[in-house]
Amino acid sequence: MKKTKSIYRERINRVIEYVNSHLHESTSLETLADVACFSSFHFHKIFLAVTGETVNSFTTRLRLEKAARLLRFSKSSVTEIALNCGFSSPSTLSRSFKDHFGISPSGYRSGGIKNDKIRKELFSMNDYILPMSDEELANTFPVTIKTFPERRVAYIRVTDAYSEGVVLNAFERMIRWAKENNLYESGTIFGMSLDDPMVTPKELYRYEVCLTVPESFELKSDSDISLMTMPEYRYATTRVSGEIKMVGTAISYLFNNWLINSNYEPEHQHALEIFLDKERVCDWSSFDEEICIPIKKRKSIN
Repeated sequence: MKKTKSIYRERINRVIEYVNSHLHESTSLETLADVACFSSFHFHKIFLAVTGETVNSFTTRLRLEKAARLLRFSKSSVTEIALNCGFSSPSTLSRSFKDHFGISPSGYRSGGIKNDKIRKELFSMNDYILPMSDEELANTFPVTIKTFPERRVAYIRVTDAYSEGVVLNAFERMIRWAKENNLYESGTIFGMSLDDPMVTPKELYRYEVCLTVPESFELKSDSDISLMTMPEYRYATTRVSGEIKMVGTAISYLFNNWLINSNYEPEHQHALEIFLDKERVCDWSSFDEEICIPIKKRKSIN
């Protein structure tokens, strides 16, 4: 039973990675079923059972959340964003965006989500941000641009990540598994936020606990760990040490201060937090980590 569940999860994870990499395209149910190696008749039921969302709801939500991120952190026009997120026209994006977020794309770009009902479903990042001046932020969190090479990664994906103990338990499982497989000493431990707390409902927020592994590493078929290959990407990085509010402040600074004033815009990949002291990964009284957000050169606007 455990082996069967692991196979189902692995196949659905493959679909999720495919969807995330093809949000600019319109993908059919048949295509996604082929990726999962399931018949299209059964695929949507299995996807719902594993993820808690229908295929259509999931793909639409990810496209809209990508659009929201680009509206906040890029200079692209609504038309460009619509096409980049798999919508046939800006009017289609506008209609879907307003149905989902209760506000138009232009309204969101100018002021964010104001609908009280929707905001109650979101995580309040403001509770984790320290009051610091722009000068203090720049001095505390100097930014370095780095390119990380392609790497093989073992991961555990969790949902409802803000619930107490969910992410911490996943880190404990990953460390235990890494030591059992003699991967702990050589591997880099990091986490990836798959969603945006400003637009993703808390119960749907996903997080991945990750460990780099050798390219030749083979996974046992009954493992509850999954494997993926992360492509080479460029990141804006800063180091942060201290309590959890320092981490929240660093993340906020990178996106809301540094990025919008730089020559870069966000790449559609996930932000990383690399744990620099493996012995204290599960000690959340204090953190020592590198925050990394994926970036690309900003397009010039004529």
